[in-house]
Amino acid sequence: MIVRRDDRDAYQTWLSGELLVAGLLGASLALFLAYPSLPTSYALPHLRLVLATVIALGAGSVAVLAGARFGAEGRRSGLLVACGFFVVALANSAFVVAPAVAEAETPASAGWAAVVAGTFAAVCIAAAPFSHGRVARRERVLGGWIAFLGGAVGLLWLTLAGLDSLPSVADPAPDARAALIAAYAAQALAWLVAAVGFRLRFRRSGVDLDRSLAVAASLLVFSSLHLVLHPAADLDEVAQADFLRVLAFVVLIRGVWRAIRAAELGRAVADERARVAREIHDGLAQYLFSISTQAAMLQSGGSPDTLVPQIREAAAAAQREARFAILALSAAGGSTPFDTALRRYVDVLTADGALDVELEIDESAHLEPDEQIEVFRIVQEALANARKHASATRADVRIAERGGRRLVTIADDGEGFDDASASTGQGLRNIRARAAVIGGSFVLHTAPGAGTSVEIALR
Repeated sequence: MIVRRDDRDAYQTWLSGELLVAGLLGASLALFLAYPSLPTSYALPHLRLVLATVIALGAGSVAVLAGARFGAEGRRSGLLVACGFFVVALANSAFVVAPAVAEAETPASAGWAAVVAGTFAAVCIAAAPFSHGRVARRERVLGGWIAFLGGAVGLLWLTLAGLDSLPSVADPAPDARAALIAAYAAQALAWLVAAVGFRLRFRRSGVDLDRSLAVAASLLVFSSLHLVLHPAADLDEVAQADFLRVLAFVVLIRGVWRAIRAAELGRAVADERARVAREIHDGLAQYLFSISTQAAMLQSGGSPDTLVPQIREAAAAAQREARFAILALSAAGGSTPFDTALRRYVDVLTADGALDVELEIDESAHLEPDEQIEVFRIVQEALANARKHASATRADVRIAERGGRRLVTIADDGEGFDDASASTGQGLRNIRARAAVIGGSFVLHTAPGAGTSVEIALR
């Protein structure tokens, strides 16, 4: 694998930030170690409920995304991540959130079940970045593991609930306290392995979710170390470890959101490239075929006076189609900034002087990546209609923000048409469909002899 210099620099910058955060967290941990009299927990049951809910939602979101990726790719690492975070979400929901919502006294078995489940989840996630290979029958395997883990967590709780002499995690006996410290130490070690593993995997693959997992695992290392130093904590109390865990899952939720957006953009780019490929086949390929046919006719003794102008016209059209395809691909793939690609397209379109286009892009009207692809094609479709069908000589394209709304407006001075027949045009149907894909509204203003104006209000 070849790593570009800018990628190495970005990784080194990120790693430096990680080391700085680790240093600050280590200093705070040393502070509590040096001053044992500092308070380590606070009786805030309502805040504890909120924090546990955030953790459950964050872990559940990561489990769903990892499960979806496992269903698509079948990698064992995705299965381990999905199972680990599923256990975290289930344990927090069953052993912390549910008793608090029911306003019932939290039994000792719930505290110990949460500790055991958390340790198993940490070990499972720590093994993920080092697991290779794929799994056959992905859906069956994922469903079977989820059912097994759900049953195992329930059986664990029932087993612990049957132990009459089980001490509370808030005030454990010496032997129980040693077991509690050992469990939290195992969690800290597992999260450390996970942080190193996901960091190495991010360096190799550059997948943003791996970076989020590495950062979250680093935070969870220090969360577990806080619990090693102060293992006695009631489930109704909030400790420093809880804030670090919440921060870790906030990082994970952000990583999940970015991964989902990246997946959406990836699908949009793939669809756009497939669409450009079809257009190359239907446009550029046809012009090249025409050139080849006419050249063969010329070679066979056809009239140069007739065929040469036709070949020249077809070559110019093929060149124009090739430029349009290149600009569309560069805009879809992100290799060219949106405004640059759109201005280049307008320059190519207006090079022959048949249509004058004024383009205005307001920098405050920020477009998301999926919106950029569709807006580029909407403008392309509208200007093609103005040039080919409306006999327009001038068009205005504006992308701006007005009254808190982001608007894309394309207006021309062409022939216009009866609004009642608007649905019959394939170009307008394409524009309306593209606007719907990105959650935008479509408004058409036209009349015979009065030109046409298309307005798209983005989400």
